This record gives sequence, C-alpha cells and structure tokens, in this order.
Amino acid sequence: MATDNGITYFDTDAVQSFIRFAQHPFKFSAFMFWKLPAAWTSGVRLVSVSEEQCVTSVPYMWLSQNPFNSTYFACLSMAAELSTGLPAMMYTQSTKAHISMLVTSMQADYMKKAVGKTYFTCTDIPAMKAAMEQAIREKTPTSVTVRSEGKNKDGILVASFAITWSFKSK
Repeated sequence: MATDNGITYFDTDAVQSFIRFAQHPFKFSAFMFWKLPAAWTSGVRLVSVSEEQCVTSVPYMWLSQNPFNSTYFACLSMAAELSTGLPAMMYTQSTKAHISMLVTSMQADYMKKAVGKTYFTCTDIPAMKAAMEQAIREKTPTSVTVRSEGKNKDGILVASFAITWSFKSK
C-alpha cells in the first residue's frame, strides 16, 4: 500500500486486481457495454493499463466517422478521456476512502486527420495518484490536469488532450 507519513492510501493488491479486471477481454468489454455504451459502440477499447500508463484506441469506422472522412472528434475525446479516467477509477476503487471524481475541463488540439486506428496514451498517472492522496489527506477537493496523446499506427501525433480531473474525499 502507498503510504505518506505512515498513512496508507491505496491497497496494492486491489490495484493489481483492477488491472487484471481491466485487461480481461470479456469482463471489461461487458463493463464498457453497460457503463459506457457510446464508447463501446464507437469502438473505443482498452489496449493496456498499468500504474505507469494507460493506452486506449478508437478505430476509424462507420460508427465513429464524421462527414469529412475521418474519426469524429467526440469519439477521439472518449478514447482520450478513458485513457485518463481508467487509472483514476483504479485508484478510487483501491482505497478505503470514498473519493468522487469528475472531469472539470478538457482542452484538445487536433494536428492531423484521424483516418485509421488512433491510440491514446496517458503517462501522468503518478500525478493523478498524488492528487488523490492530497484529497484524502487534506479533505479538500484537488484538481490535476493530465495529458493524453493520440497517435496513429505510424506514431504520428493526431490529437493531444489536456483533461482536468477533480477529486474529492467524502
């Protein structure tokens, strides 16, 4: 468990259990179908998750297209948000404290047309974890802005998102 001055915040076994759940193809797909049906229908999928990074993908297909023959920006946004939100869920579910989480801001930059599968990667998970620890420790809402970069199969940057999460310990 992560500690701060002898105080334990997150159960490492629960974190690993969440990672196993998220990487189980059927269980996580069923979760997405039930809780995130728009993302599931448009093809947003988890590629991998760990305590260091989370990678999601969204394809260019009929259900995710726009009239300009590229992936609709809302589908790109869903994949970017999932790459930041899944690690947040991982930590909120691995602590005894009750933490609410909410997106309070999102800023996006689009560099290139998304015409194939786009992979979103968030590596700011330690900063997110620190914000949650602060929310628990100080009993005040905290916010953190994390980045998710979307790249195509050739590794070319397609879109970049800055998503601000607010955490509040109840």
